Amino acid sequence: MSRGATNALITRYFNQQSLRIRVVLTQVPLTISTAVIVGIAAVFRPDALEDPLFQIGLWCQGVLLLACVLIPWGRLPRPSFLVIAYLDFVAVGFCREGSTNSLSGVGLLALFPVFWLAASGVARRISIISGTLATLLMVWVPLFLAPGPPTTEQLGRPLILPMMMLAFAITVAVMIARMDAQREQLEEKDLALREALAASHDRERLLDAIVNTIGVGLVAVDAAGHDILMNRKQRLFHRLAAPKDNADPAEADLLIFAADRCTKLTPAERPVARAIQGEIFSQVLVWAGQGNEARALSASARPIPGADGAAAGSVVAFYDVTELVTALTVKDDFVSNISHELRTPLTSILGYLGLALDDPTVLPKEVFQYLRVAERNADRLLTLVTDLLSTASRTMAIKPRLTNLAEIIEDSLDSAGPPAAENGVILLNHGREPLYATLDVGRIGQVLDNLISNAIKYSPNGGTVTVRTSTTNDSVICDVADQGIGMDKEEQSAAFDRFFRAGPALSRAIPGVGLGLLITKTIVENHNGTMHLRSEPGVGTTIGFTIPLHALTEQNTPSATGEAIQVPR
Repeated sequence: MSRGATNALITRYFNQQSLRIRVVLTQVPLTISTAVIVGIAAVFRPDALEDPLFQIGLWCQGVLLLACVLIPWGRLPRPSFLVIAYLDFVAVGFCREGSTNSLSGVGLLALFPVFWLAASGVARRISIISGTLATLLMVWVPLFLAPGPPTTEQLGRPLILPMMMLAFAITVAVMIARMDAQREQLEEKDLALREALAASHDRERLLDAIVNTIGVGLVAVDAAGHDILMNRKQRLFHRLAAPKDNADPAEADLLIFAADRCTKLTPAERPVARAIQGEIFSQVLVWAGQGNEARALSASARPIPGADGAAAGSVVAFYDVTELVTALTVKDDFVSNISHELRTPLTSILGYLGLALDDPTVLPKEVFQYLRVAERNADRLLTLVTDLLSTASRTMAIKPRLTNLAEIIEDSLDSAGPPAAENGVILLNHGREPLYATLDVGRIGQVLDNLISNAIKYSPNGGTVTVRTSTTNDSVICDVADQGIGMDKEEQSAAFDRFFRAGPALSRAIPGVGLGLLITKTIVENHNGTMHLRSEPGVGTTIGFTIPLHALTEQNTPSATGEAIQVPR
């Protein structure tokens, strides 16, 4: 026999035994109550025990109890055990009839079979009616079996007992129905909770698999700073930051350093401690560990919202950016070194070109013009190398003076005329009104040259490039708008990165090295200003800057050309 078949037999056996025990337990209260009545009769009315009908009732109850024990009710149809309840009415009827003259209240033993029928849950209405009829027959049958026909008074006198049984049966049936309904609701809720618990376990296993699969260190802490979750990657970072002589370090013992890789962070300055205090931050660079095994980690923290809206903790993510930091360092070193190497020969070239051009009469006119072109381009190349060094170190020499921004815009637009005509671009100047600010004329001119040049280059199909200026209480705003190819969101986020070139620029072979906007941003920031950019692919780009503006009263101020200009009130 298979194991499954054996288990099925065992289960069926226990179900049968369980039903038999329930049937016996249902009969036992009636048997006990009858035994109590017999004990009372033996003490106070021993003559009642001598009545044959009372004895028949006792024997009937004994036989019924034995039947409850011996009959395999589990093998019979389920409602078959109710026959015991109906036979109990017969046993109670004999006991009642045999003790009418000596014991009162014996008929109330009918409560037990009535309860049994009403609580069985099998055809409740029929059980209520049949229990009431059985009680009625129990009190009427002896009247019909007596000599002579029963009178109306005789038939009506015992009706109180059946009516009591009817009320009792209805009450029990209603209570059992409500209990069954509540039980069904509880079972449904229990099933729903079990399903929710199973789904929760499934989600927990899925989350555990996800957080241990991703290459990001994750740690979740509660409001008290206790770890709720730490994934495999974060445990690796934890081991890297552990001192060699401490196998199980606390957070304060970990070797965590600042971005310079030398300054050890205090416990309060570390990302997890800051997150516990409720801080929200992104891309905080720290170093974990020492020596060649140290890793550069970019930390970001976000709070865990609680049910009451307050933070219930925080989640901190650690990204391993060691390779990126190393690559950026190598790139900065390369740019700095190559720029230094280029400056020396360029300075020498410009020096000798200057000597050659000191006396125009010595050289043929045509050669003199060639050397002037060479000098101009060498000077431009030296400026580019100098700017490259400046952007690498984020420093730049600024020589501010009070000047008219409108004249700088006019000069830049004049210089951009030929390339604009070649590209079929129309230049519009909406910044002609005098606008005075303290700035570096050459550098801001370089900013406008870069912005206007880019607007023309990225308008290969023509269109309009518009320069606009406006002011706030303490700042001047200058925008350059084109109707060119535009940029998507990803390209906009990287527009000011070094050597960045947008995809359309590469596909259309638009010239450039990707330094113009970075140099522009560096110049504007050295003026304590900010850059802004709006763009939409296929529609165009608007890019501009905001720098501090110092308003003047009527006085003579130098212009961009150095001439005196009367500024109106």
